[in-house]
Amino acid sequence: MGRDEWDDHMRAALAGDEAAYRRLLADLAGACRGAVRRIYARAGRSELDVEDAVQEILLAVHVKRHTWDPALPFAPWAMAVARYKAIDMLRRRGRATHVDIEDFSDALAAPAAAESERGDAERLMERLNPRARAVVHGMSIEGKSAREVGAQLEMSEGAVRVVLHRALKQLAALYRSSDV
Repeated sequence: MGRDEWDDHMRAALAGDEAAYRRLLADLAGACRGAVRRIYARAGRSELDVEDAVQEILLAVHVKRHTWDPALPFAPWAMAVARYKAIDMLRRRGRATHVDIEDFSDALAAPAAAESERGDAERLMERLNPRARAVVHGMSIEGKSAREVGAQLEMSEGAVRVVLHRALKQLAALYRSSDV
């Protein structure tokens, strides 16, 4: 069915013709899928997101069908609903995409630090107070949990996190202000 037939099918659907409505929604889904696919491809979204958007669009058309003026063409109205709904979903979900880090574990392995880099980091760490240095070393270098470091230093888990946050902030400031 072409877009020129959508008007008649929607009028029939509003009059109670369920078969016409099903045909219209099936055709509309195909048209929306192509439009949403183009929008989402530019935004770096997956095919699963496209299908979610198409379902949201069809639901919006169904819920708002009473607002369509039968004296006007249906296609522009439906495609406007589709466009706004697709963009609204992009805004709601943001640009973040999920990538399983396990797929890239070999490529993301940290290279061994050069001796000069290690020395620079150690010089900066020496400028921290002993407790902050122990927390940063335990959590960031040895890979211990906040609970483990807290038990070792007789601190609460929350206090360890606060000390770590402040120490990392101090290290960043020291790094920016030094000629390391």
